[in-house]
Amino acid sequence: MSTPKSSQPITFYDIGSGPSSFPFAPNPWKTRLALSFSSAPHTTTFIPLPSIPSTRAALHLPPNRKHPDGSAFPTLPIIHDHTTNTLLGDSFDIALHLHTHYPSTPPLFPPHTVALHRAFNAQVDAVFAAHGAPLVGYYMPFDPATAEQSKREMLARLLLPEGEWEVVRGWNGGVWGRLADALEKWTSVS
Repeated sequence: MSTPKSSQPITFYDIGSGPSSFPFAPNPWKTRLALSFSSAPHTTTFIPLPSIPSTRAALHLPPNRKHPDGSAFPTLPIIHDHTTNTLLGDSFDIALHLHTHYPSTPPLFPPHTVALHRAFNAQVDAVFAAHGAPLVGYYMPFDPATAEQSKREMLARLLLPEGEWEVVRGWNGGVWGRLADALEKWTSVS
């Protein structure tokens, strides 16, 4: 299949981290890499964290994940491929779409490996949701304009009652708090 020709590039929706947004979230990074690898023409639209649910709703794209309590978890990435009139909101589905409609050499998926990659991706997502998201969520580079709201929502999503992190920081003579403080220098991007 040849690469589609369009005068309008794919719109890639990524999580915005502030006025000078930069990419930081793992699933949008997977999409950014797949877009670049496949040489699909695209532009990036950064969406503030609190606006993700309304953005998905405006695009008529239902939430693609669930919180541990089973409630909807609308997240990014999203692409809108104007050439094929396709709207997708899951990094694996996006990669598969790019593999099919914007073939690259070498391909995004080696022959006969899509099912294996789908299973691997599902397991990595499950492990990250259970164990990585709480730490990453606490140290995300929040947009200063919405940081307080975003952090409160993130902690609520992760089922950490407000103030609980401060309690955990004090455990074992404050070892967790000192560890978090020592890791702080690696949370900024220059």
